[in-house]
Amino acid sequence: MQNRFLFLLLLCFFPAAVFSQKKYITLDDIYKKGTFRPDAVTMRFDNSTPELPEIKPENITGINGKPLTRLESVEPTHRPDIFIIRQSVTPIYRHSTKAYVYVHNTTTGKTVIADTGKVMHPDISPDGSQLSFVKDNNLYLKNLSTGTVTAVTTDGKWNYVINGNCDWVYEEEFSFTKAYFWSPKGNYLAYYRFNEEKVKEYNMTIYNDDHNIDYRYKYPKAGDDNSVVDIFIYNVATQTKVAANYEQGDIYIPRIKWTPDDNTLLVFWMNRHQNNLKLLLTNATNGSSKLMYEEKDKYYIDINDDLEFLPDGKHFVFTSEKDGYNHIYLYSTDGKTKTQISAGNYDVTAINAVDMNKKQIIYTKAFPRPMDRNAFITDFTGKKTYPLTTGEKFHNITLNNDNTEFFDRASDINTPPTVTRNTIQYLANKIDVKTDKTISESEKLKAAINEYVTSKAEFLRIPNTKGDTLNSWMLKPADFDPAKKYPVLFCNYGGPGSQQVGNRFGAVSFWHQLMAQQGFIIVSVDNTGTGYRGAEFKKKTYLQLGKFEIEDQIDAATYLGKMPFVDKDNIGHWGWSFGGFMSSLAITKGADVFSAAVAVAPVTSWRYYDNIYTERFMRTPQENPKGYDDNSPVNFTQNIKGKYLIIHGTADDNVHFQNATQMITAMVKNNVDFESAYYPNKNHSINGTPDNTSYHLWSKMTHWIIDNMGNKNTKPLPAVKATGPKPF
Repeated sequence: MQNRFLFLLLLCFFPAAVFSQKKYITLDDIYKKGTFRPDAVTMRFDNSTPELPEIKPENITGINGKPLTRLESVEPTHRPDIFIIRQSVTPIYRHSTKAYVYVHNTTTGKTVIADTGKVMHPDISPDGSQLSFVKDNNLYLKNLSTGTVTAVTTDGKWNYVINGNCDWVYEEEFSFTKAYFWSPKGNYLAYYRFNEEKVKEYNMTIYNDDHNIDYRYKYPKAGDDNSVVDIFIYNVATQTKVAANYEQGDIYIPRIKWTPDDNTLLVFWMNRHQNNLKLLLTNATNGSSKLMYEEKDKYYIDINDDLEFLPDGKHFVFTSEKDGYNHIYLYSTDGKTKTQISAGNYDVTAINAVDMNKKQIIYTKAFPRPMDRNAFITDFTGKKTYPLTTGEKFHNITLNNDNTEFFDRASDINTPPTVTRNTIQYLANKIDVKTDKTISESEKLKAAINEYVTSKAEFLRIPNTKGDTLNSWMLKPADFDPAKKYPVLFCNYGGPGSQQVGNRFGAVSFWHQLMAQQGFIIVSVDNTGTGYRGAEFKKKTYLQLGKFEIEDQIDAATYLGKMPFVDKDNIGHWGWSFGGFMSSLAITKGADVFSAAVAVAPVTSWRYYDNIYTERFMRTPQENPKGYDDNSPVNFTQNIKGKYLIIHGTADDNVHFQNATQMITAMVKNNVDFESAYYPNKNHSINGTPDNTSYHLWSKMTHWIIDNMGNKNTKPLPAVKATGPKPF
């Protein structure tokens, strides 16, 4: 009996002894030291493939006439001996940059300077003879042998006309910025022309040591006029152009894509409501077009890059949600043959390859659960399907050129990635997979994690009041005691089609782990409107963005508040961007259950946001004023009872600082106490290592949450060796 008592006593103290041998995660570990940096993994299929040739910077003369001292960015092209070198890269918006550009030929040793100024979107013609690029809103060609420069366009002007590059809203919401494309044989260049004259300007101040800078650019808010978009096809030989013929008006052209036929361009046409998509085969010589495919949706249609032509030019593969889930279809261009390749109550998340030789499509879908990913092969008939990966994991595959081998990067929410090299075996009556080699098991990362106090996340299915269950994960403190009550922090994004509750390593961040070690329960709940659960679940929020989303978060907080180990008086909500919108709704519409909220770069009214994104889900404010106003936190600040911290960058070109100022104005009017922080000249990411911005931001939030949500079971941040004054 005495021995058993001693054993139980030792067992009680065992966790504490284990923790005493491990280190606590610090903000320095995450944001300065890179303690949990993932393992670098090289994935090459053919070990005999030679390394890229060494390009010595001293052999390249720079813009200033002096040899370069280092190469900042070397990019291969479709020509194995031609490389594009970018120097002094300057970011413009989220995806766009400009740089000094050099074209280096490793066979001849010759280097060509694109221009004496910085340019955008350098590209090489299919025959390797010409360099194309955009400068000052115009598109140019430069002959790499003679150095002759040809201006494809001449009417480009800042804030008026853009050629070959996207306007702001196309770049942000249709996710591309290079707006010109070579035809397969290089006889033509198809390019966008944006006329921005009727688009309203947004201005923001860039602060400096002088008189500051007033920065103005064209940003169409919900309900505003858009750019007028024309597609031109330029004949390189004759230096003439024709306009693509399509229905004009209040429309979008979210993509253009060359078919295998050098004389045929595919133009994607979409109405402003984004619920009618037409694919138009367009003649490159005269601009005439004919309809290849049309789709309509009672809600909206998401644009992606999944469409691919087969080499015969007579068939194409694409994805659509028209049967309720995102699936793959194989159609003929004349519309006579229509085959659905994938099926079932699962969303396809990526087309990995279309194999013409074997007449098969390799793709990834959210299976067996929405938070998992597995890869499959299906033949062109859609009747024979074989798995390449299996299990409740998150698989990300990379195929070789002939689709006979693939690297598989597999993880789960608690386990860092394992990378394997695999062979696809085509047997008599089936397809099998053989694992040839384990490339990496994230040994360094696992060793680093093992030195620290961390917890394991668990998945939950939380019911809402409408009969749905919400996918969620929960991270408890490593020394969790069910007899204690812990504050809960919701970490939420929640926007249309998004997913934070994924069974992948990284879904739970090391900042989440840090907060758990301080005594918080961390929760993430994918609300109505999030992705990979079918079109109806995703599109249920149509015309009332924020309503069902925050009701789900409130339902989840109420549900968790009934658990015996939850401090229901200390439930907070944190989010960034759309997540900041959700946090602002949590502290206003959810004031009875959420005691605190941190909103970073939040949308506070969809009237302030861009029209392509907002109107996709809401239509215009003129058509749907209640949808906009009934779910905007700026209109409900009088409800705030708890603590609220709002953070924004003053140079946020995406979610404007205006969102924070209008929220603060409303709180002042209603005599609501709040705290705020702003970061001068910072964009939507509010980041920066050299100037300490990232560390400062996360320090600010972490201290604030501990100070305003902590209880007797939470702990202050672990002490670190001082490197300067404590910021707070």
